[in-house]
Amino acid sequence: MKRTVGKMLIVTKPGDKAAEAVRTAMAGFLAERGVPFETCEHHTDARPESCDNEDRLRGPFDLAVILGGDGTYIGAARRLLHLGTPLMGVNLGRVGFLTQLERDHWRPWLAKVLDEGFRAAHRLVLKYAVVRGGEAVARGLVINELVVSRGELARLIRLAVAYDDIDISRLRADGLIISTPTGSSAYGASAGGPLVHAGLAACCVTPVCPFLNGFRPMVLPADGVLTVRVEEQACEVNLTEDGQGGVRLQPGDEVVVEKSPADLLVVDLGPGAYFEKLKKHGFLSER
Repeated sequence: MKRTVGKMLIVTKPGDKAAEAVRTAMAGFLAERGVPFETCEHHTDARPESCDNEDRLRGPFDLAVILGGDGTYIGAARRLLHLGTPLMGVNLGRVGFLTQLERDHWRPWLAKVLDEGFRAAHRLVLKYAVVRGGEAVARGLVINELVVSRGELARLIRLAVAYDDIDISRLRADGLIISTPTGSSAYGASAGGPLVHAGLAACCVTPVCPFLNGFRPMVLPADGVLTVRVEEQACEVNLTEDGQGGVRLQPGDEVVVEKSPADLLVVDLGPGAYFEKLKKHGFLSER
Protein backbone atom coordinates (compact mmCIF):
# COMPACT_ATOMS: atom_id res chain seq x y z
CA MET A 1 0.00 0.00 0.00
CA LYS A 2 1.27 3.43 -0.90
CA ARG A 3 1.99 6.08 1.73
CA THR A 4 1.32 9.78 1.36
CA VAL A 5 3.53 12.59 2.61
CA GLY A 6 1.96 15.01 5.07
CA LYS A 7 5.13 16.13 6.85
CA MET A 8 8.82 15.58 6.14
CA LEU A 9 12.07 15.57 8.05
CA ILE A 10 15.36 16.57 6.39
CA VAL A 11 18.55 15.34 8.09
CA THR A 12 21.99 16.70 7.23
CA LYS A 13 25.59 16.12 8.25
CA PRO A 14 26.85 19.17 10.19
CA GLY A 15 29.43 21.28 8.42
CA ASP A 16 28.84 19.62 5.04
CA LYS A 17 28.49 22.36 2.41
CA ALA A 18 26.99 20.00 -0.18
CA ALA A 19 24.35 18.85 2.32
CA GLU A 20 23.56 22.44 3.24
CA ALA A 21 23.08 23.35 -0.42
CA VAL A 22 20.72 20.43 -1.07
CA ARG A 23 18.82 21.13 2.17
CA THR A 24 18.28 24.75 1.16
CA ALA A 25 17.05 23.74 -2.30
CA MET A 26 14.80 20.99 -0.88
CA ALA A 27 13.36 23.31 1.76
CA GLY A 28 12.47 25.84 -0.93
CA PHE A 29 10.89 23.12 -3.07
CA LEU A 30 8.73 21.88 -0.18
CA ALA A 31 7.72 25.41 0.79
CA GLU A 32 6.55 26.06 -2.76
CA ARG A 33 4.46 22.88 -2.62
CA GLY A 34 3.04 23.79 0.80
CA VAL A 35 4.46 20.67 2.47
CA PRO A 36 5.38 21.13 6.16
CA PHE A 37 8.85 19.96 7.13
CA GLU A 38 11.52 20.17 9.79
CA THR A 39 15.30 19.94 9.53
CA CYS A 40 17.98 18.72 11.91
CA GLU A 41 21.65 17.79 11.91
CA HIS A 42 22.97 14.34 12.66
CA HIS A 43 25.82 14.50 15.17
CA THR A 44 27.93 11.52 16.12
CA ASP A 45 27.87 12.54 19.78
CA ALA A 46 24.92 13.04 22.12
CA ARG A 47 24.69 16.83 22.03
CA PRO A 48 21.18 18.28 22.50
CA GLU A 49 20.93 19.37 18.87
CA SER A 50 21.34 15.79 17.63
CA CYS A 51 18.53 14.50 15.48
CA ASP A 52 17.26 12.15 18.16
CA ASN A 53 16.24 15.08 20.37
CA GLU A 54 12.52 14.38 20.63
CA ASP A 55 11.87 17.62 22.51
CA ARG A 56 13.00 19.65 19.49
CA LEU A 57 11.41 17.58 16.74
CA ARG A 58 7.66 17.93 16.37
CA GLY A 59 6.66 14.80 14.48
CA PRO A 60 5.25 12.47 13.49
CA PHE A 61 6.89 12.46 10.07
CA ASP A 62 5.75 10.55 7.02
CA LEU A 63 9.16 10.60 5.35
CA ALA A 64 12.73 11.41 6.42
CA VAL A 65 15.34 12.34 3.80
CA ILE A 66 18.98 11.93 4.89
CA LEU A 67 21.54 14.04 3.02
CA GLY A 68 25.05 12.59 3.14
CA GLY A 69 27.06 9.46 2.59
CA ASP A 70 26.56 5.94 3.87
CA GLY A 71 28.08 6.79 7.26
CA THR A 72 25.62 9.61 7.84
CA TYR A 73 22.78 7.39 6.66
CA ILE A 74 23.66 4.55 9.04
CA GLY A 75 24.16 6.80 12.05
CA ALA A 76 20.95 8.74 11.46
CA ALA A 77 19.01 5.52 10.78
CA ARG A 78 19.95 4.17 14.22
CA ARG A 79 18.85 7.38 15.94
CA LEU A 80 15.60 7.68 13.99
CA LEU A 81 14.60 4.02 14.27
CA HIS A 82 12.25 4.67 17.20
CA LEU A 83 10.22 7.11 15.09
CA GLY A 84 9.14 4.40 12.64
CA THR A 85 9.59 6.85 9.76
CA PRO A 86 10.54 5.57 6.26
CA LEU A 87 13.97 6.81 5.17
CA MET A 88 15.33 7.98 1.84
CA GLY A 89 19.05 8.66 1.47
CA VAL A 90 20.46 11.18 -1.01
CA ASN A 91 24.10 10.30 -1.69
CA LEU A 92 26.58 13.10 -1.10
CA GLY A 93 29.47 10.76 -0.26
CA ARG A 94 31.84 8.52 -2.20
CA VAL A 95 30.32 5.03 -2.13
CA GLY A 96 26.59 5.54 -1.83
CA PHE A 97 25.58 1.90 -1.49
CA LEU A 98 22.91 2.42 1.18
CA THR A 99 21.69 5.81 0.04
CA GLN A 100 19.10 5.34 -2.69
CA LEU A 101 19.36 8.54 -4.77
CA GLU A 102 22.18 10.51 -6.36
CA ARG A 103 22.31 14.20 -5.50
CA ASP A 104 20.86 15.41 -8.82
CA HIS A 105 17.89 13.00 -8.79
CA TRP A 106 16.04 14.07 -5.66
CA ARG A 107 13.83 16.76 -7.26
CA PRO A 108 11.95 14.62 -9.86
CA TRP A 109 11.71 11.76 -7.35
CA LEU A 110 10.29 13.99 -4.61
CA ALA A 111 7.83 15.63 -7.00
CA LYS A 112 6.52 12.18 -7.97
CA VAL A 113 6.29 11.09 -4.32
CA LEU A 114 4.30 14.18 -3.35
CA ASP A 115 1.90 13.57 -6.25
CA GLU A 116 1.59 9.78 -6.16
CA GLY A 117 2.89 8.58 -2.78
CA PHE A 118 5.49 5.87 -2.18
CA ARG A 119 5.95 2.34 -0.86
CA ALA A 120 8.12 1.38 2.10
CA ALA A 121 10.09 -1.82 2.68
CA HIS A 122 11.19 -3.42 5.94
CA ARG A 123 14.88 -4.02 6.69
CA LEU A 124 16.23 -6.12 9.52
CA VAL A 125 17.95 -4.35 12.42
CA LEU A 126 19.93 -6.24 15.06
CA LYS A 127 20.35 -5.33 18.70
CA TYR A 128 23.23 -6.44 20.90
CA ALA A 129 24.37 -6.47 24.50
CA VAL A 130 27.85 -7.01 25.91
CA VAL A 131 27.39 -9.21 28.98
CA ARG A 132 30.17 -9.19 31.59
CA GLY A 133 29.79 -11.08 34.83
CA GLY A 134 26.08 -11.56 34.19
CA GLU A 135 25.39 -7.86 33.59
CA ALA A 136 25.04 -5.89 30.37
CA VAL A 137 27.82 -3.28 30.20
CA ALA A 138 26.99 -2.00 26.69
CA ARG A 139 24.03 -2.10 24.31
CA GLY A 140 23.32 -0.89 20.82
CA LEU A 141 21.61 -1.26 17.45
CA VAL A 142 23.15 -2.53 14.23
CA ILE A 143 22.11 -1.45 10.74
CA ASN A 144 25.07 -2.95 8.84
CA GLU A 145 27.37 -5.14 10.91
CA LEU A 146 28.84 -5.91 14.29
CA VAL A 147 32.53 -6.87 14.28
CA VAL A 148 34.57 -8.63 16.95
CA SER A 149 38.21 -8.06 16.02
CA ARG A 150 41.76 -8.14 17.29
CA GLY A 151 43.71 -4.98 18.04
CA GLU A 152 46.94 -3.76 16.52
CA LEU A 153 48.99 -6.87 17.30
CA ALA A 154 48.85 -9.60 14.66
CA ARG A 155 47.66 -12.31 17.06
CA LEU A 156 44.62 -14.51 16.64
CA ILE A 157 41.74 -14.31 19.09
CA ARG A 158 39.80 -17.34 20.30
CA LEU A 159 36.02 -17.11 20.12
CA ALA A 160 33.13 -19.47 20.86
CA VAL A 161 29.91 -19.13 18.86
CA ALA A 162 26.47 -20.39 19.94
CA TYR A 163 22.98 -20.06 18.48
CA ASP A 164 19.93 -20.44 20.72
CA ASP A 165 22.20 -21.96 23.39
CA ILE A 166 23.50 -24.58 20.94
CA ASP A 167 27.29 -24.54 20.65
CA ILE A 168 28.18 -24.10 16.99
CA SER A 169 31.94 -23.80 16.91
CA ARG A 170 35.11 -22.48 18.46
CA LEU A 171 37.57 -20.68 16.25
CA ARG A 172 40.82 -18.79 16.21
CA ALA A 173 40.71 -15.88 13.80
CA ASP A 174 41.39 -12.21 13.29
CA GLY A 175 37.73 -11.62 14.07
CA LEU A 176 34.09 -12.35 13.35
CA ILE A 177 31.52 -10.32 11.42
CA ILE A 178 27.81 -10.46 12.25
CA SER A 179 25.87 -8.63 9.57
CA THR A 180 22.33 -7.86 8.56
CA PRO A 181 21.27 -8.52 4.95
CA THR A 182 21.66 -4.76 4.40
CA GLY A 183 25.27 -4.99 5.56
CA SER A 184 26.12 -8.28 3.85
CA SER A 185 27.55 -6.38 0.87
CA ALA A 186 29.98 -4.41 3.08
CA TYR A 187 32.78 -5.83 5.26
CA GLY A 188 31.18 -9.29 5.23
CA ALA A 189 31.42 -9.61 1.46
CA SER A 190 35.04 -8.40 1.54
CA ALA A 191 35.82 -11.19 4.03
CA GLY A 192 34.26 -13.83 1.78
CA GLY A 193 30.76 -13.83 3.23
CA PRO A 194 27.54 -14.29 1.25
CA LEU A 195 25.39 -11.65 -0.39
CA VAL A 196 21.95 -11.86 1.20
CA HIS A 197 18.98 -10.03 -0.28
CA ALA A 198 18.18 -6.97 1.81
CA GLY A 199 14.53 -7.98 2.17
CA LEU A 200 15.27 -11.20 4.06
CA ALA A 201 15.21 -11.65 7.84
CA ALA A 202 18.53 -13.44 8.29
CA CYS A 203 21.81 -12.97 10.10
CA CYS A 204 25.17 -13.50 8.38
CA VAL A 205 28.14 -14.79 10.41
CA THR A 206 31.50 -14.52 8.67
CA PRO A 207 34.95 -15.25 10.15
CA VAL A 208 37.89 -12.98 9.32
CA CYS A 209 40.99 -15.01 8.38
CA PRO A 210 40.18 -18.11 10.49
CA PHE A 211 43.12 -20.35 11.41
CA LEU A 212 42.85 -23.71 9.56
CA ASN A 213 39.57 -22.39 8.10
CA GLY A 214 37.47 -24.33 10.62
CA PHE A 215 34.46 -22.03 10.40
CA ARG A 216 32.63 -21.32 7.16
CA PRO A 217 30.38 -18.27 6.60
CA MET A 218 26.86 -19.02 7.79
CA VAL A 219 23.38 -17.57 7.28
CA LEU A 220 21.10 -18.05 10.29
CA PRO A 221 17.44 -17.20 10.97
CA ALA A 222 17.11 -13.78 12.55
CA ASP A 223 14.61 -14.88 15.17
CA GLY A 224 17.26 -16.79 17.16
CA VAL A 225 19.86 -15.52 19.63
CA LEU A 226 23.50 -15.53 18.57
CA THR A 227 26.17 -15.45 21.28
CA VAL A 228 29.88 -14.80 20.74
CA ARG A 229 32.14 -15.40 23.73
CA VAL A 230 35.73 -14.19 24.08
CA GLU A 231 37.49 -17.31 25.36
CA GLU A 232 40.99 -15.99 25.76
CA GLN A 233 42.83 -12.78 25.07
CA ALA A 234 46.41 -12.77 23.85
CA CYS A 235 45.88 -9.24 22.54
CA GLU A 236 43.33 -6.43 22.52
CA VAL A 237 39.82 -7.45 21.42
CA ASN A 238 37.32 -4.85 20.21
CA LEU A 239 33.65 -4.78 19.30
CA THR A 240 32.70 -2.31 16.57
CA GLU A 241 29.13 -1.23 15.75
CA ASP A 242 28.57 -0.25 12.11
CA GLY A 243 32.17 0.96 11.98
CA GLN A 244 31.22 3.96 14.10
CA GLY A 245 31.60 3.04 17.77
CA GLY A 246 33.57 0.53 19.77
CA VAL A 247 33.73 -1.40 23.04
CA ARG A 248 36.85 -3.04 24.48
CA LEU A 249 36.09 -6.67 25.27
CA GLN A 250 37.55 -8.77 28.07
CA PRO A 251 38.03 -12.54 28.45
CA GLY A 252 34.69 -14.12 29.34
CA ASP A 253 32.64 -11.33 27.78
CA GLU A 254 29.65 -12.46 25.75
CA VAL A 255 28.23 -10.49 22.84
CA VAL A 256 24.53 -11.41 22.63
CA VAL A 257 22.89 -10.54 19.30
CA GLU A 258 19.23 -10.81 18.34
CA LYS A 259 16.59 -9.21 16.15
CA SER A 260 15.51 -5.71 17.11
CA PRO A 261 11.75 -5.40 17.80
CA ALA A 262 11.61 -2.54 15.28
CA ASP A 263 12.52 -2.90 11.61
CA LEU A 264 14.11 -0.12 9.63
CA LEU A 265 11.68 1.31 7.08
CA VAL A 266 13.18 2.45 3.78
CA VAL A 267 11.64 3.88 0.63
CA ASP A 268 11.11 1.06 -1.86
CA LEU A 269 12.31 1.98 -5.35
CA GLY A 270 11.06 -1.28 -6.87
CA PRO A 271 12.24 -4.90 -7.17
CA GLY A 272 15.06 -4.11 -9.59
CA ALA A 273 16.73 -1.40 -7.50
CA TYR A 274 18.66 -3.82 -5.29
CA PHE A 275 20.18 -5.71 -8.22
CA GLU A 276 20.98 -2.51 -10.09
CA LYS A 277 22.91 -1.35 -7.03
CA LEU A 278 24.88 -4.61 -6.95
CA LYS A 279 25.72 -4.21 -10.65
CA LYS A 280 26.76 -0.60 -10.20
CA HIS A 281 29.22 -1.49 -7.44
CA GLY A 282 30.69 -4.52 -9.18
CA PHE A 283 29.04 -7.35 -7.25
CA LEU A 284 27.25 -8.59 -10.38
CA SER A 285 28.52 -8.61 -13.95
CA GLU A 286 26.41 -7.47 -16.88
CA ARG A 287 28.54 -9.30 -19.45
